[in-house]
Amino acid sequence: MRKFYTLLSREVRSYFHSPIAYVVLIFFLLIAGVDFYFQVSFMNQRQVQYTVQEAFFNSVFFWFAFVLIFPLITMRLFAEEFKLGTIEPLMTAPVRDWQVVLSKFFGALIFYIILWIPPAFYFVIFQYVAGQPAAHSAGAYSGSYLMLLLLGMFYLSIGCLASVLTKNQIIAAIISFCAITLLFFLGLVQFILLDVSSAARDLLGYFSAIEHMGTFSRGVIDTRPIVFYLSMTVVMLALTHQAFQSRKWRL
Repeated sequence: MRKFYTLLSREVRSYFHSPIAYVVLIFFLLIAGVDFYFQVSFMNQRQVQYTVQEAFFNSVFFWFAFVLIFPLITMRLFAEEFKLGTIEPLMTAPVRDWQVVLSKFFGALIFYIILWIPPAFYFVIFQYVAGQPAAHSAGAYSGSYLMLLLLGMFYLSIGCLASVLTKNQIIAAIISFCAITLLFFLGLVQFILLDVSSAARDLLGYFSAIEHMGTFSRGVIDTRPIVFYLSMTVVMLALTHQAFQSRKWRL
């Protein structure tokens, strides 16, 4: 485990030595701040049936930034190592392939979690200034951040798989963006096509990140999305491990 923690600390440090990480951080905080401001301004002008917290996690601004950050976070994980040749010393080091894959995944996950720490203070500041909570209960906050974690793990695992397939970071970003966007819009089909059967609608509901976030942001914890995202994350990481081993033998 000591070797794994060494690899993990290496990955975390590499993020904060990369200018892309700070670009992603500034971009995300800017979009999140604008989103929160417009949601509060809109709710001040009229009476609505939802809370500030629900509005923030279900807006167009939120989903635009959310889908876009994963290719930027993961595109360099393996692709940069293969391009610069730094992957060869890593492959010959006394570490297992699964440790390399997991260290890169969890390094990206730690950076992703750090991105969501500042927006959490938006709700604290709102409650302090407005004198009322931004959500109906603590469960709504917990549900929202639990869904953020589950979605983040799944989408980051897709990005890891895309990055291990190529030496070009831009191509890796395009592959992961297309895959994540396809999954995202697949969940929207149930809202667009009104003549689909109930069975097809339920099936598409498993892929609907918007529906899952809407449910969890109200404090309703459904175990089905939890099982789905965790299992799909494991599958994507297993495919990443296999792809990494395949490329390793070709070097």
